[in-house]
Amino acid sequence: MIKACIFDLDGTLTRTQASIARPINMTLKYYGLPEQPVEKFNYFAGDGIKNALERALIASGDAGASHLEDGLPMCRKWMDEDPLYQVEPYPHVVDSLHELKRRGIKLAVFSNKPHNSAINVVETIFGKGIFDHVQGQTDRIPIKPDPTGVFEILDIFGVEKSEALYFGDTNTDMMTGHNAGLFTVGVTWGFRPRKELEDYHADMIIDSAADFPTVVDRVNGAEQA
Repeated sequence: MIKACIFDLDGTLTRTQASIARPINMTLKYYGLPEQPVEKFNYFAGDGIKNALERALIASGDAGASHLEDGLPMCRKWMDEDPLYQVEPYPHVVDSLHELKRRGIKLAVFSNKPHNSAINVVETIFGKGIFDHVQGQTDRIPIKPDPTGVFEILDIFGVEKSEALYFGDTNTDMMTGHNAGLFTVGVTWGFRPRKELEDYHADMIIDSAADFPTVVDRVNGAEQA
């Protein structure tokens, strides 16, 4: 039986492209480089702020990303100053999370967003009581697709791999879930297209956050069949 659901944050629970673009474009502007359109961050983002900044630098003409190391502390500072810039939950996310909570399912976020920013976003958008644990990027927890953060969440919750689901919107999330040995659900409303989720072998793909509880029912039903 499913006892826990672990969710990616950016592109899965919350629409955050603009909040990621803002500090990176500020960094590009600081170095006299052209800013990048928000829609490009669907592909720049997903693997942590450092990788997103590197991709944006290259796209803006800094072919060797020579400003990466000097620019990264600035970029992180600007992100921490306003991690909620134009952030909003996707449709049906809030209601579905409350339904899972009503059923007694443990809820967690595992994000490549810096840890403090991840907590700030989650607690501001969803409140402090809905998620049982929020894990962002730290020096101790490697970025996804390393599954260390998933294992820590499972340990905190006291649940087995077979008792948890992992939800995400990118190839990185599909690899994270599979690397951790969890049933992995791809969501199509986020940063990447359905084909990417298919190519990275999502165990299930859903088109609406209203289906979060349905996924739990389907997995539980398959186990009982």
